[in-house]
Amino acid sequence: MTTTSVKEFYKDVFGNSCPELNSFLEDQSHKDIGHFNVFDIGKMYAVCQSKPTMPYNRRSYYKISLIHGKNRVEYADKVIDITDYAVLFATPKIPYRYVPSDSGQSGHFCVFTSDFLAKTKTGMQIDKLPIFRPKSGFVYQIDKAQYDELTLIFRKMHSEMKTDYPYKYDLLRNYVMELILQGQKLEPMAFTEHTANASTRIFTLFIELLERQFPIESTTLILQLKTAKDYAETLGVHVNHLNKVLKETTGKTTTEIIASRINQEAKVC
Repeated sequence: MTTTSVKEFYKDVFGNSCPELNSFLEDQSHKDIGHFNVFDIGKMYAVCQSKPTMPYNRRSYYKISLIHGKNRVEYADKVIDITDYAVLFATPKIPYRYVPSDSGQSGHFCVFTSDFLAKTKTGMQIDKLPIFRPKSGFVYQIDKAQYDELTLIFRKMHSEMKTDYPYKYDLLRNYVMELILQGQKLEPMAFTEHTANASTRIFTLFIELLERQFPIESTTLILQLKTAKDYAETLGVHVNHLNKVLKETTGKTTTEIIASRINQEAKVC
């Protein structure tokens, strides 16, 4: 994740209320650790007055959220309503919209980049973990006991971030992996399909995924999503349904839109 993208995340969450941000990012950059930070949702509310709606934006970071409160997650033609406790594992490959449904929110979340976990001795390839694959469910129902158990891990993160321990980021990587491995035991939450705004969301998310492929800054880079099938699988919809939505919205098929965008990029280069 680039520094600009990290800054955009902090601006989305806190506005201009993080004057120490630049020094924090610079410190992590000098330590060559990627990026990592952890937040208390309750305390964030005290700063922001409300938990911001997270739009379909270009997220280049990973996020693990421990949630207590009523929230809605919208993704493609699916809607997931969180009524109490849940844990969410977000990846750049799954664009979604997150909408708090009440002001009584608590919990924690951490954000990190792929190069943060890549600093492990095994060189962890995060996208190969089952919980971060595009077809994986990414919102999981948990009960109070599981919420309390995961809260302890986040509390350790908060405590460690305040220390000057030379190996604190190695320890924090272990805490992140503990969250991931615990999450992979869970079952994804049930979702509601084909809501009124599903076609609009599918179109928006398709365009978001398409634009993430560009620019191609090196001849060694390749498109992660190349075909209509690739996009449909990432969005969790049938390729025929994706084609239908895009044809109704733009008058073009999925393949035509992809080809047009690739040609546009080729002209720029």
